[in-house]
Amino acid sequence: MAAEACTYVIFGATGNLSRIKLMPAFYHLDVAGQLPEGTKILAIGRREWTQEKWLAEVKEMIQTKIKDAFDESVFEQFAARLHYHFGDLQQPECYSTLAITLEQPQFSPNAAFYLSISPSDFGNVMEQLSKNKLFDEQFGWKRVVIEKPFGYDLESAQALQKRISHYLSEDQIYRIDHYLGKGTVQNVSVFRFANVMLEPLWNRHYIDHIQITHSESIGIGERGGYYDGSGAMRDMLQSHLLQLLTLVLMEPPTSMEAEALRDEKVKVLKSIRPIAKEAVHAHAYRAQYANGTVNGEHVNGYLQESGIPQESITETYASMKLYVDNWRWQGVPMYLRTGKRMKKAQSVISICFRQPPLHFFRDTEIHCMSQNWVLLGIQPEECVRIEMTVKEPGLEMKTRTSSLDASFRNSDEKAIDAYEDLLLDVLKGDRSLFLRFDEVEEAWKIVDPILQTWASERDYVATYPAGSWGPEDSRLFDKESQAWRTSLTPECPNAK
Repeated sequence: MAAEACTYVIFGATGNLSRIKLMPAFYHLDVAGQLPEGTKILAIGRREWTQEKWLAEVKEMIQTKIKDAFDESVFEQFAARLHYHFGDLQQPECYSTLAITLEQPQFSPNAAFYLSISPSDFGNVMEQLSKNKLFDEQFGWKRVVIEKPFGYDLESAQALQKRISHYLSEDQIYRIDHYLGKGTVQNVSVFRFANVMLEPLWNRHYIDHIQITHSESIGIGERGGYYDGSGAMRDMLQSHLLQLLTLVLMEPPTSMEAEALRDEKVKVLKSIRPIAKEAVHAHAYRAQYANGTVNGEHVNGYLQESGIPQESITETYASMKLYVDNWRWQGVPMYLRTGKRMKKAQSVISICFRQPPLHFFRDTEIHCMSQNWVLLGIQPEECVRIEMTVKEPGLEMKTRTSSLDASFRNSDEKAIDAYEDLLLDVLKGDRSLFLRFDEVEEAWKIVDPILQTWASERDYVATYPAGSWGPEDSRLFDKESQAWRTSLTPECPNAK
């Protein structure tokens, strides 16, 4: 698919996402020669800035992000693509004047509207864009990029979909999940389907359980207002981690075309066994971080953070156990967890294989018979590792765990931000890394019983010290031998 020139209209262009991610990503795409000639970036903002002020702001955004790699002459070339449109998205005049602006010949009739705004504003913005015929595809395509969260629960997601479907067809909607743009996440599909030696092993007969962990050492920062109404389950598990799970578990698609890929992901979500409300506590756990020490620095607990009510029971840690009732995965537990203010920031998929059916070495001096693992590091370390047991050199029968490391990136290869990939895919019309509504809907169906149960239990929430690996939630595990994996290096829990 070739990228086509378009006008990228950014709502929320002066906000944090634009500052940290979007504008640097556009800049890097331009430097790499990936933005087609004629592509313009039109920022919508309610601050009465001049064009010069906007260029100065974008320059500061990019300088802050890339520091010494900033090139003044390259930025001047990029700045020619940038335009600023003053307007309050709550006011109809913003859209009527935008329509007039976009009629100017310097702007491509192809348009992508990026909604980096509060989800509560999605419906109103789309209604106003539609009223001003800005979704009319008579002279060029029109696409809308929607940031998560898509809804607050199943009912609100369905209501939002019903509203925006009045104005857009499904193929115009790009529900962005930046996690799916990460190179290592995309590499999961390559790892799965380009290596035929793995296929016979990728099932319930050989795999004991699967873990997906996304831990953060940071707290909620200045996001208290948003986060307290969301929580870890909505913020990470319902979206990012369930998406990772579908990539690990799905059947080989008929092709890597967007619809074929997304069809298989939906099949996985539909196969996940529903969690009955009376079984929620056996399948899910929540907790809040208390004060503690992170990287040698004392930090506040969640209830001491700015903007958080003292009686808040919002979870900053959430974990759950799922079963997938299909032929390949029947009976294999899937463990997912996420948390803030944990010991280390990392995202990793850990696939644990079964023990050998016979323990041949019980009468020897072997003390560490670790299970085989496949580890897919997402961030900060991007890697694919396979752990195997090998004999130590020497006369005695002793073993150790050795890693086969298939590094994702060579030392001379530059990292690419997820947003660069995703912004380019919008230009290409490639929706394979964006969410279809039935994916969003099925994910909400999975977590809704948990959220409803937690919402009704407002008298207590467990805590864990900031800087730890989270609360004690071992009751989720099916076996005593199962526990959370916290490292990408070989572990030997049975070593003496």
